Amino acid sequence: MQLDKIETFVVANPPPRHGGRYFIFLRLTTACGITGVGEIYNATFGPDLCAAMAVDMFNRHFAGSDPHQIERLWRRSYGAGFTQRPDVTVMGVLSGLEMACWDIIGKAADRPVYDLLGGKVHDRLRSYTYLYPPEGDVYPDPEKPNVYNDPSLAAEVALAMVDKGFTAVKFDPAGPYTIYDGHQPRLEDLDRSEAFCREIRAAVGDRADLLFGTHGQFTVSGAKRMARRLERYDPLWFEEPIPPENPADMAMVAHSTAIPIAAGERLCTKHEFARMLEVGAASILQMNLGRVGGLLEAKKIAGMAETRQAQIAPHLYCGPVVAAANIQIATCSPNFLILESIGTFDGPYMSVLNSEIEWQDGYVIPPSAPGLGVELNDDMIAANPYTGSDLHLGMADSPVQPSATPASPV
Repeated sequence: MQLDKIETFVVANPPPRHGGRYFIFLRLTTACGITGVGEIYNATFGPDLCAAMAVDMFNRHFAGSDPHQIERLWRRSYGAGFTQRPDVTVMGVLSGLEMACWDIIGKAADRPVYDLLGGKVHDRLRSYTYLYPPEGDVYPDPEKPNVYNDPSLAAEVALAMVDKGFTAVKFDPAGPYTIYDGHQPRLEDLDRSEAFCREIRAAVGDRADLLFGTHGQFTVSGAKRMARRLERYDPLWFEEPIPPENPADMAMVAHSTAIPIAAGERLCTKHEFARMLEVGAASILQMNLGRVGGLLEAKKIAGMAETRQAQIAPHLYCGPVVAAANIQIATCSPNFLILESIGTFDGPYMSVLNSEIEWQDGYVIPPSAPGLGVELNDDMIAANPYTGSDLHLGMADSPVQPSATPASPV
């Protein structure tokens, strides 16, 4: 079996755009006609450039090769140009190609990928959802009350999600995050964050875990101050409390609070996760399968995590092909904790696929189809090209300053 062809697709995420502005998909085809799909999670450069990088990497290192040779293909790409170090762009592109190879391998064997990575451990996968605006707009007017800044509205949405079947909800009310972080949380940020936890806990009681998200906003001391405010509400995790560069600093936060620290969505390869485990920076690892280095690399990280009593909670703020890969690695990992989902995996988000992801009463059901279990909807993708210039995600470019006037109590 030989890899013969690559196709790339940059598709605009249909409104309400849960999961980001666009998705970068690719499809590999073997000389004998077997296809495999992958997804690149890369926000560093424009999506068309990332797609061109995938073509270049395929032509240099994958074309003409047997897709079963995952280790060899991975090493060729990782070491190309005398690098051999984690690089978020290289690893995003490599993740998509590696993912597609596994899809081909599974189809050739007529088995789901999880059966080829140790077999099914979990018959169903607990999932959580972010609290999105009920009106559908993922980017509401920040000057008006909405689910991101109003704890009462967030509590209403949380209760609705729990009534649907979710047993965990995530929210991130901790204030702005910028290219200059970490910073000290403002008093209004501390008050708002505590109010969110208080009101959501009151609304859902013990029916659901609270997942407190941040985006690496804080200094070590600022993260400790925030954690002290939240501990009484017993969140399941405090996510990425400081920027991801220095795991030893994050470990100082982890050692100061009873709340488990979750982190890893911006990390790639086993090497970056190993440093986090070595110092005890996080006990819940949030690798994203479209960035971390692919499925085999994620399996290695999950194995390392087992030796430190750490768990995995695959991250998802991108498209449904990464979601499918997350499901495969979660299914075969004994230390799987919980899976991020985009709502209940229905609606516009899933329109880019001809396949479904089965969600039942708060759980994702692993597919029995071979490979990743999903196929691209070419017609939908062709009808929705991404024509914008914004990156998939971004941060504010001005430092956070205290408000000119005291915040109103929340």
